[in-house]
Amino acid sequence: MDIIYSFGVLVIQHLQNNYREYRHLLDFMSTVGDPRNIFSVYFPLWFHLSHNVGTKMIWVAVIGDWCNLIFKWILFGQRPYWWVNETHLYLNGSVPHLDQFHITCETGPGNPSGHAMGSSCVWYVMITSALSFARPFHESSVWNLQWFQLLRSCLWIAFWVIQISVCLSRVFIATHFPHQVILGLFAGILVAKTFDHIPSVCSASLKVYLQTNIFLFSFAICFYLLLVSVGIDPLWSVPKAKKWCANPDWIHLDTTPFAGLVRNVGALFGLGLAVNSEMFIQSCKGKNGYKSTFKLMCVTATLTFLKLYDFIKMPTHTEALFYMLSFCKSASIPLGVVAVIPYCIHLLIGDEDTKLSYSENSMGSLKKWVKCE
Repeated sequence: MDIIYSFGVLVIQHLQNNYREYRHLLDFMSTVGDPRNIFSVYFPLWFHLSHNVGTKMIWVAVIGDWCNLIFKWILFGQRPYWWVNETHLYLNGSVPHLDQFHITCETGPGNPSGHAMGSSCVWYVMITSALSFARPFHESSVWNLQWFQLLRSCLWIAFWVIQISVCLSRVFIATHFPHQVILGLFAGILVAKTFDHIPSVCSASLKVYLQTNIFLFSFAICFYLLLVSVGIDPLWSVPKAKKWCANPDWIHLDTTPFAGLVRNVGALFGLGLAVNSEMFIQSCKGKNGYKSTFKLMCVTATLTFLKLYDFIKMPTHTEALFYMLSFCKSASIPLGVVAVIPYCIHLLIGDEDTKLSYSENSMGSLKKWVKCE
């Protein structure tokens, strides 16, 4: 592996030395691939466009990130910013210099890349869903078929441009080696393609959500305990990150393996509660759910709410408290997006409809009274 890692270091140095002027763009692309944006940006937008696509997106993101955690515990991938300081490959003080940035110092193992995996699986869902909406009927004209072929080519080109940019950004900031982002990219696509054959998740009951949550959490904890029992510390990477990170303020508790696990089971639990709630049925499944105005109001309100909600920071002085509050916060996001906020807007629109109906009835009664006079 040292040969692969040393080649990766050369690639990182090449990117940092020759493409530094694109640093802000690469930082932005790293943010685009951040798994946390799936819940706060992509999911609210798509759920109110299509409930099935939004639901599938959460399932793909959660299962993909969970698989990423298990793979990281199995593969023991190093990260560039600490590997160059600990390897014995470089002698006589010839350790290569790698610049670090405020998003470099992630604390989990490096292989496969969670950003690359999360980005590819979710963008795959979005691209394929958009194409399914735009797909013409068999009896469509030749012009419509040609237009669809052009659209399909453009969307897949955009997909690969975004994924390659996310991968380059993770390598540029020295938080991943090239082979780690490549593995994450294709693993994410594989997870997303698997869910193409599991349409039942879009109509899963609360029982299925609870059973899946219990399985994901129990399996991860049991696997963690198994590694500990054979003398392997699954959190071996955390001390390395703390030791070699250039700035202690760049170490964040929400990048640890358990933080991702808690975030994912919380999001899936919240989605299960939301899609099986009366608030969701009355609002999104009612007559208002088919109105463009209602959908636009829901998207606007949820994005605003989540932007403000993001300012709430979890206390980090106690890990147990941090994980518990992270679970609650993650569960509340889909609950708010799917059920609470749409229901409040449904009541608001419902009140306006009632007033309008009342006004029409009053006018009708007045006309009848005038005729009688």
